Amino acid sequence: MSLDTMKTLPDATALIDAFGTGTSDPVEVMERHLGTIDQREPGLNAFSARAADVRDLARAARDRWQAGTPLGPLDGVPVIVKDNLVSAGLPAAWGNPELGRRVPDHDEKPVAALRAAGAIVLGKGNTPEFAVEGYTANAAFGVTRNPFDPALTPGGSSGGVVAAVASGMAVAGIGTDGGGSIRRPAGYTGLWGLKPGIGSVPRGNGLPQVLLDFETVGPITRSARDLALFHGVLAGRPVRPVTRPARILAVGRIADAPCDASIRAAFAETMDRLRALGHDVTESPLPLDLDPLNEVWSGLAEIGLAHLGWRDPAVMEAAADKYKAMAARGAQVSAVQLYEALTRVFALREEVRDLWGHDAVLMPTAAAPPWPATEVYPDTIDGQPAGPRGHAVYTGWVNASGLPAMAFPAGRANGLPIGMQLVGRHGGEDLLLSIAATLDA
Repeated sequence: MSLDTMKTLPDATALIDAFGTGTSDPVEVMERHLGTIDQREPGLNAFSARAADVRDLARAARDRWQAGTPLGPLDGVPVIVKDNLVSAGLPAAWGNPELGRRVPDHDEKPVAALRAAGAIVLGKGNTPEFAVEGYTANAAFGVTRNPFDPALTPGGSSGGVVAAVASGMAVAGIGTDGGGSIRRPAGYTGLWGLKPGIGSVPRGNGLPQVLLDFETVGPITRSARDLALFHGVLAGRPVRPVTRPARILAVGRIADAPCDASIRAAFAETMDRLRALGHDVTESPLPLDLDPLNEVWSGLAEIGLAHLGWRDPAVMEAAADKYKAMAARGAQVSAVQLYEALTRVFALREEVRDLWGHDAVLMPTAAAPPWPATEVYPDTIDGQPAGPRGHAVYTGWVNASGLPAMAFPAGRANGLPIGMQLVGRHGGEDLLLSIAATLDA
């Protein structure tokens, strides 16, 4: 797999145009994708479940297009849904054996929005158990691999979705991002990904949340125009183009945290590219002390897992031992300690409210390139020791702040894609997607 090969795959916008003109139809497109799944899935393991009704749905979409009555802006487009999102007729396994035995009869709101627009759900994208880690593997469904090098991880926790979209098994997908789980995998696979700000995409009728409101649902696509198309469907409104130049703060390093040399080089090239597009780019350290947040960040997921185990003991009983241990630690946290953690989150949200006078912040999506697929995280970055979140230093603060962020391709090194992200102000999705359109022109 190469970036050049991926660019030859038609995006959803092109397919919809072809359906409208009659030069292609949803049945033909579905058969092509099913053939790609037969070819690529054994080596990548992107899917944790497959839908059985896709051919029937494709025939129905073809009939609607031929009658001139498409269901919506995605009618007949094959998509993949991350396996922590509830989709009728398929387990929402979340990497967990107990949940994998349950089959819901309803869609949660983002999935319902896709179906109402005519998208066809091919299946569920594999995720680490409870979607709280930055690679993609679990005991129930195995290891998911990167299409650009199957020995390496596609990242996580939306690894199954990005592996399917980048390899041509699905046209696009939706994932969740509670600490970078859309942006880092998109960066590792040459894709576009949007983490909407809190409240931009309605949630509801889904699994219990373990990451409070930090986790939002967003699209993962092969083009910027598809990113805007899918976000419009999920948010329930069209994207409004923003044409003015943006004031962008460029932050290449977080304090003394290591960052791979190839990523630093791509960051410098991206600054130049944004300046050439007319944006005002200022390079500076992040004017934010992340230590108070970092002291409580990992503990919030542990508290969330403890709550999940309290609500649904059978799920936690079936979980891997490390998640049981996390839940046990979370159960020992006092209400006062939780209140202190939330106080720090609220303080952060106030501090970033106007992005220090900027419209957006440019950062890498990750500090390290992809690492071996079976390993949870890279233990060294740029020759320096790194802990479990060393690769993820650029993303978690954005979730805590509730801001939107958009990941985009920014070159390659050693045949592997490199991703960058733009973090916007509250309500700034339209600006980010408008910048994306110029980057993908």
